[in-house]
Amino acid sequence: MNLEDHKTKAIAFYKMAYEGNPTKAVEMYVGNEYIQHNPEVADGTEGFIAYFERMQNEYPDKSIEFVRCIAEDDLVALHTHQIWPGNDQYITMDFFRFDNNGKICEHWDSIQQIPKKTKNPNTMY
Repeated sequence: MNLEDHKTKAIAFYKMAYEGNPTKAVEMYVGNEYIQHNPEVADGTEGFIAYFERMQNEYPDKSIEFVRCIAEDDLVALHTHQIWPGNDQYITMDFFRFDNNGKICEHWDSIQQIPKKTKNPNTMY
């Protein structure tokens, strides 16, 4: 298991899907199964592809920055800063599990909108 390889693959997979090519992302980086834990996305690769195709059609000008990437055992965690139309900003934390063949097979995430006003000067990323 190569943790740096897993980190590179997780970022490439998410970036490719987020920027509008989820079918290619699945073909390149997903294994025989894809278990989805986000309740807004259907399980399996078909649900993943449909979700990201819809997001690209509805919000083509969104952007993503990968702030942190941490790997341990068969897991990779991504910490991102996303900007959506209207300067609507979000912090996400995505976790990907890799199978024994180095392919992504499971996903969890947590999404939080960045508030306009905060009680401290620290960023959320």
